Amino acid sequence: MEIYSQIFEIFFSKLKEETPSYYTYHTPEHTQYVIEKAIMIGKEENIQKKEIELLKIAALFHDMGFLRSRENHEETACEMVSQELPSWDFSTYEISQICGMIRATKIPQRPISLLDKIIADADLEYLGTDLYEVQANNLYKELIYFNPTLTKKEWLEIQVNFLSTHRFHTEFCINNRDPKKQEHLKRLKCNFIEF
Repeated sequence: MEIYSQIFEIFFSKLKEETPSYYTYHTPEHTQYVIEKAIMIGKEENIQKKEIELLKIAALFHDMGFLRSRENHEETACEMVSQELPSWDFSTYEISQICGMIRATKIPQRPISLLDKIIADADLEYLGTDLYEVQANNLYKELIYFNPTLTKKEWLEIQVNFLSTHRFHTEFCINNRDPKKQEHLKRLKCNFIEF
């Protein structure tokens, strides 16, 4: 069994067992989706097989910090990676690359390397797909758990502001996901005016 498969088995099980039920957006299914999209975008961007492996590990761990805390969960995930991966023979440099990718998913996104850009886009790729509404609703449910006074109108305003300022970073997502995202934004703005 290749190393990634072993790591995935252990840590994905941990996510499934330990993710609290009030996380309706930051779920193991979201992590699985980000892994799949990171692989797909990585192939579209022509990165090497070894880099795909690092991307998959970063995607697996990118929200693992939520198991300990919502605040600075990316840094918490980096601490977990730094503790866990040396025993799997990852070098200090590879761990640094993985942490860079995890940090690239922090909002607002500021990816530096191509790998950072790929995972940043994989994390929010759904913004430019038909899954947008379902995922936005999942995020709203999660947010109202922590802030029960959040109104639908406030949530609509958050979405409009977020989609207005968000930018895709890879050629693939700019060309293949941004047009649909703009459609979602247009519809949200219409809904906001009608509110």
